[in-house]
Amino acid sequence: MNMYQTMQADTLPTLYQYYTDGGIKYGLDSNQNQFTLNGKNITLYSGAMHYFRTPKQLWRDRLKKMRAAGLNTVETYVPWNLHEPTPGVFDFGQGGTDMQDFLDIETFLKTAQEEDLFAILRPGPYICAEWEFGGFPSWLLREKDIKFRTSDEKYMGPVRRFFNTLLPILAALQFINGGPIIMFQVENEYGSTKTVSRLYKNKYIPRFSPDKAYLRELRNIYMKNNITELMATADGVTTFGTAGTITDLFLVTANFGDSPKESFDALQSIQPNRSKMAMEYYPGWFDHWGEEHHTTSVLDLIMNIELIIAYPGSFNIYMFHGGTSFGFMNGANLNNELTDNSGYQPDTTSYDYDSPLTEAGDYTLKYNMIKLILEKHGEPKTKIPDPPASTPRVAYESVKIVEYIPMKDFIDSQNTSLTYQNTIPMELLDINNNTGQSYGYIVYRKSNLNLTSGDSLTIQGHVCDTVLVLVNGQLISPVLKSATSFNKFGYWRLANSTITLADKDIQEATVDLVVENWGRVNYGKLPQYYQYKGLWQGDVLIGDKIINNWQHIPLEFKKSQNLAISQWKSFANNTGPGLYKGYLNVETPQDTYINMEQWTKGIVMVNGFVLGRYAVIGPQQCLYLPAPLLKQGENSIIIFEHFTGVDNISFSKDQIWNTIP
Repeated sequence: MNMYQTMQADTLPTLYQYYTDGGIKYGLDSNQNQFTLNGKNITLYSGAMHYFRTPKQLWRDRLKKMRAAGLNTVETYVPWNLHEPTPGVFDFGQGGTDMQDFLDIETFLKTAQEEDLFAILRPGPYICAEWEFGGFPSWLLREKDIKFRTSDEKYMGPVRRFFNTLLPILAALQFINGGPIIMFQVENEYGSTKTVSRLYKNKYIPRFSPDKAYLRELRNIYMKNNITELMATADGVTTFGTAGTITDLFLVTANFGDSPKESFDALQSIQPNRSKMAMEYYPGWFDHWGEEHHTTSVLDLIMNIELIIAYPGSFNIYMFHGGTSFGFMNGANLNNELTDNSGYQPDTTSYDYDSPLTEAGDYTLKYNMIKLILEKHGEPKTKIPDPPASTPRVAYESVKIVEYIPMKDFIDSQNTSLTYQNTIPMELLDINNNTGQSYGYIVYRKSNLNLTSGDSLTIQGHVCDTVLVLVNGQLISPVLKSATSFNKFGYWRLANSTITLADKDIQEATVDLVVENWGRVNYGKLPQYYQYKGLWQGDVLIGDKIINNWQHIPLEFKKSQNLAISQWKSFANNTGPGLYKGYLNVETPQDTYINMEQWTKGIVMVNGFVLGRYAVIGPQQCLYLPAPLLKQGENSIIIFEHFTGVDNISFSKDQIWNTIP
């Protein structure tokens, strides 16, 4: 920038100065080809960032980088499952849950405003987002015959309770009230629930038409909570048209990854002469375990953004900064329309998305290209800050594993054990004040079994989602080696899977079936939302005998539980399933990645907090560890390994993408 440009930039107004000069009289208006805000033309140059996927201490850094690219708006979803972890108990940053520090939405929005950004809110209640259960709390599954995403009172009652708590927080932060929020999206991609009656693989799939009464009721809840800003819906309009919206109540927006003109032409036919917006323009894509890491063309990005602006239209780049699905919060997809789990596809912990800002907040070529486009086309001209310096990262020296607990010993040490005649899913356990188990693992244990050489174990139906089988603490399940392992025993694809339990007679044996919830499906047709985790689709047999009265032992890995683990033994070159512990000492915490290439499959916990999942098959090989999750001095790292561990924990400065097919 030359001296003249610098002087000119210094005289430019900020966004808020430009759009609030003379006072605030009007919010965002879409009743013409171009949006207006407070009576002045505005094109929305928005980027998606989820506050719940980035530590609170890093919000300002990411928001500064977004504004420095020339964006004028940040968009975020709101995850119901984190904000109301149990019915009627809420966490908006002070609720004491493991994710508390990610949930202060009020501070996030105020920080966005301080960084000269407007905000688009998408509170759901369904958000998709490649997020666990699409944002739904799992305790909804305990309500018999509940009808998700409809006007059914069994569903709407909890929705109303949540929104009546959330929306007053957001109402105070609307633009008309001096805050940053200029638009709300009601529901999310609701048109994609539309189905027709048909047979599919010998199963009858009933017809479903989106419930317009449901959309009206959601709008009424917003209005009763003093929401007055523009309300919108979003769908793949070239496929679903108006199925998921009500055109006289909502602005219809489009989701797409290419062909902007086709989608905007569809919007023009749906709502002539109203403002056009891509609520989701995809600059990249997400990853499932066992796939290649997704990357997309920078040239396509440039072309599509130029086409959007020229139409003319507005955009929200989804994602601009993807972040991380910390803990157990990754979602999943189904690649077929059955509900038996056979087409299950779990998402990785990393939500990098090949975004303009990486998972760790690094600048990319996509970022630089977007910045150049907006410098050229962005109107009106307002003050754009210089990009902040890149956040430094380090690769710490590897640390030794010093303590270990075999998996059976860890299961033995659990305080909670319930016995049911048949195996039931984790959601229906009578724990957590009768709200069930949401995340982690569930162990089905049967003791005092007399096994005969050659006895086989059969699990009827499909496992939800993976199962480890131990006999007297010895793992007999095959080790995960590649993505083709998903076709074998231990995983969801096999129906009525069988494994040999013993190659000799064993008296008074203990059999443990350790079942993992690898993430609930976040997108699909409505029948796919009835997804329980554990063993529940049929009986469990040894030989031809049904085994009843299993102990059900939840392994939730809550932070308080992880910090209280006390059965540690000195590590002595153990490599089997269990918990491994090492200590990282740091003088000044800095961002890093934990490199899990040498390990097989499991989860990593840092100072009791579940960082995320790893699997040797990739594509993600490292877990992002941001500095705010570390402390000066000693930091504990616990690895819950399903199969085969090693004697050290190593680190990397950068993510490593590598898939074992």
